[in-house]
Amino acid sequence: MTEFRQGISINAMKIDNGIFKAYDIRGIYPDQLNEDGAHAIGLGISNILKPRNAVVGRDMRLSSPALANSLISGIVAGGADVTDIGLISTDGLYFAVGEYGFDCGVMITASHNPPKYNGMKVCERNAVPLSGDGKLSLVRNLIESDRLQEATTPGNVTKKDILQDYVQHALSFIDIDKIKPFKIVIDAGNGMAGMIIPEVFKRLRCELVPLYFELDGSFPNHPASPIEPENVEDLHRKICEVRADLGAAFDGDADRVFLLDENGCTLGGDMVTALVAKAMLKKNPGSNIIYNLICSRAVPELIERMGGRPIRTRVGHALIKPIMREQNAIFGGEHSGHFYFRDNWFADSGLIALLVCLELISEANMPLSRQVAAFDHYFRSGEINSEVDDNKAKLKIVEQVFADGRSDKLDGLTIEYDDWWFNLRPSNTEPLLRLNVEAANKELLDNVTSRVLNVIRSK
Repeated sequence: MTEFRQGISINAMKIDNGIFKAYDIRGIYPDQLNEDGAHAIGLGISNILKPRNAVVGRDMRLSSPALANSLISGIVAGGADVTDIGLISTDGLYFAVGEYGFDCGVMITASHNPPKYNGMKVCERNAVPLSGDGKLSLVRNLIESDRLQEATTPGNVTKKDILQDYVQHALSFIDIDKIKPFKIVIDAGNGMAGMIIPEVFKRLRCELVPLYFELDGSFPNHPASPIEPENVEDLHRKICEVRADLGAAFDGDADRVFLLDENGCTLGGDMVTALVAKAMLKKNPGSNIIYNLICSRAVPELIERMGGRPIRTRVGHALIKPIMREQNAIFGGEHSGHFYFRDNWFADSGLIALLVCLELISEANMPLSRQVAAFDHYFRSGEINSEVDDNKAKLKIVEQVFADGRSDKLDGLTIEYDDWWFNLRPSNTEPLLRLNVEAANKELLDNVTSRVLNVIRSK
């Protein structure tokens, strides 16, 4: 049983309010987030959500076991029973909350951040996430005001191994017999995919070539952030070396995935969104599909060709998941590698996205690169950051300069023309504007990207 910490002075914990982010809790261990802080957060979660039972999982970071124990001690001190599922991926934690009917769940992870960071992702019943401007802020306020209350009767702690149940759930999205014997290289980045993927591939005919499957929270090979091109260089080389059919890279807590084709070229998250949407619409004709506004025009075009209904949204899972529920969307995808499934409690799962893509690729008798080329006819800049003194003022200037385009402000500023468009979004945490441009050809892309950047960076 986890040890309780009764009578702790909250003021002595020196909890840094900056760890409460828009979508989760995250900070440097132990300077910003330590064991006492984790206990207080656990007690705060019990006080605000009043769960009868909760489930807690953790990633392989060096500080995760200690933080998990302290978090659990706080939750049970608030009167809730806790099921400790130990090492698991974040999407495995979401599965546990939904499948077993827990009132809430907490995952100890800092996802793709460097080793010195750790944090928590918190969700309610049915894997509904807590956000920084919602109930997470209530937890923070309770701690700040020193109003945490311990229960007269503490809860109990039990342990449960959910890995095989989760693997079976993920595999239920596909017909295993349809998967061809691909050679696939997977880079786990020393993260949680290294534990999950071998169990999945025991059930498939594929030849798995593993890279960095050893769980190691010091990330000795490269950061577990595959959205950065330098972090998939080893994967690119291995795909070419072994002549693999495709590759995949997961982030640290294994809830995001990025695919590489047989040439070692990385597919954007929007292209994977299009692939998964195509597969889901083949099985569920006419369904609603969510995509965020940074995604290529190729995504809604493919959805419409497949008879689905594309729904454009702002960026971010705390925004997308509620819209998915409202629209009963069968699938949602983001350019950042997050993929959400209705039949996964509307939660994201990189593993399910990979499996769905494997089934789609198996059914098409052509390499992955050719499958993508069949619907992707555009050229993209990728995200370009610019430091500016006044985000709002600069956005107004850009809007005025490109006033002849079709504009909307769903998320930042989007300006559209017939053969090109761009989105300009302010960072939530830094004095930056983030630019994404797409055009019908490379020459046009280079030209308009330069034009927009000149306006953004002009004094």
